[in-house]
Amino acid sequence: MAKVYDGIDTAMAAWIEQQPVFFVATAPLAADGLVNLSPKGTIGTFRVADAHTFAYLDITGSGIETVAHLQENGRACVMFCSFDRRPTIVRLHGTGRAVLVGDPAFEAELAPFGDAAERRRPYLRAVIVVDVARVSDSCGYAVPRMELVEERETLDRVWRSRDDERIATYHAEKNATSLDGLHGLDVGGSADPPATVGPAHRSGDVPPAVSV
Repeated sequence: MAKVYDGIDTAMAAWIEQQPVFFVATAPLAADGLVNLSPKGTIGTFRVADAHTFAYLDITGSGIETVAHLQENGRACVMFCSFDRRPTIVRLHGTGRAVLVGDPAFEAELAPFGDAAERRRPYLRAVIVVDVARVSDSCGYAVPRMELVEERETLDRVWRSRDDERIATYHAEKNATSLDGLHGLDVGGSADPPATVGPAHRSGDVPPAVSV
């Protein structure tokens, strides 16, 4: 019912890239830190690079938990679920990094995503790259069968309606630190991380684009 693999083989890679949603789990090192679990969608924004590496596009959203946690400790687990006839769960554990816009390696990491990346370039924050240490599957017998109606276009539509200045302002207001006060994005034209300010709280003013 469960198996650990040497890596991501060709069949698994094809199955992974067909899934319409995946889940990213990260956490800070602090014992009382807030564990984060983010759902991600949009076909074409996740790719398997090789048997031990995957990457996905980090699109601007209301939180910066994944980036902040990876910058602090790198730990990550990504999970895929099958919602069709064949029940399957795949988990990819590894060590990740956020290759931020402006990083010398950003363009090289972005290129393999092709049009999916170019269409979103103005509001991308990073490419998340994970070196996979453990690949496993399990039965997924308790996961319900569901049908995909359509992908939501809200996230892309919101950011395409905003100019560079508004996106930069949003980054400064929402993405500078994590909920636990860890450094997120460099904002305000400074390369120095902001001081840790302790746990932050989401305000009620959250736009339709919500992604961490």
